[in-house]
Parts: sequence; structure tokens; C-alpha cells
Amino acid sequence: MRVPLRTRLFAALTLLIMCAGLAGGFAGLRLGGWVGAGAGVLAGMTAVCLGARITISLCRLQTRDFLKQIVGDGKAEASADAVLRGVMLYEAAAFPLTAGGVSAAERQSRRTVAYQCAAFDDLPLSVRLAAAETLEAVDQGQDREQVRAAVWALAEVVRECRAGHLSVRDEQAS
Repeated sequence: MRVPLRTRLFAALTLLIMCAGLAGGFAGLRLGGWVGAGAGVLAGMTAVCLGARITISLCRLQTRDFLKQIVGDGKAEASADAVLRGVMLYEAAAFPLTAGGVSAAERQSRRTVAYQCAAFDDLPLSVRLAAAETLEAVDQGQDREQVRAAVWALAEVVRECRAGHLSVRDEQAS
């Protein structure tokens, strides 16, 4: 039977704390009698626990920083996705499937939301520029195919700003 690593680590840490407590107790007994032994046990166990806590905290910080370098914090990706969704909803309101399917108030509120999302500070510059071009195309509202091409270009820019984006071939991005 194989003992899990977590169990082995806890057993090793417990053994280390006990050994430190016994060593502190022995040193305290030699230096100050029974009162010194109690103080030595507490001092030894506290020193080991404090060292373990500092080591664990430093490892956690190092791991978090390493993952942040690889993945990023996700704020820029989330805001870019929000801009894409806001612009697509505004496009759907500007070019409804049925005539009169969207009221003027709804169209105006979707426009406001799209512009507010596009003005968010954490957006990458490429997404901000593509969103501005797309919103301009939707505001002009003359050619539906031009608007679709602008939204498609915005979607591609949003995809490229995602962490871990990998271009497999020129025509296929993952």
C-alpha cells in the first residue's frame, strides 16, 4: 500500500515539530530546570512552526507570480470579452431580424452599454481600436456586411489578446 504524499508530508512536519520541541525542552532543562524545559519546548516548536509558515508563504507567492506571468490576471481578457458581447448586442439592436423588432430606447441603451464597455481602462489598445472601428461602422449603419466584417475583426483581436493564444497556421487560430 502506498501512503499519499500529503500524509507523508504531514507526518514529517509533525515529527520535525516534535523533535524541535524535545531539543528545546532538553536545552531548557539543562539551562533552567523544569521551567526552562517548558519554555524551551515552546520556543523550539514556535521556531519550527514559524519557519514552516514563512516557507509556505514564500512558495505560494512565488507560484502565484509565476502563474501570473504565464496566464495573466484575466482582467484584460474579461473586459475584452465584455466589449465584444456589448458590441454584438448593439449590432443586433441596430440591425434587427424583423422590422420594428427593437425599440429606439432599447437600441440607445445597448449603444450606451457598448460605448461604456469600450471605454474601460483595462482594455488592451488593439481591442480598444478595433472596438472603436466597429462602433463607428455600426453607428453609420448603412452596410450590414461591412458591420459584420468589423465585428469579425473585433472578435479576432479579442481572441489574439487572450493568454495562451496560439496560431497553428495562418488561416487557423486556436
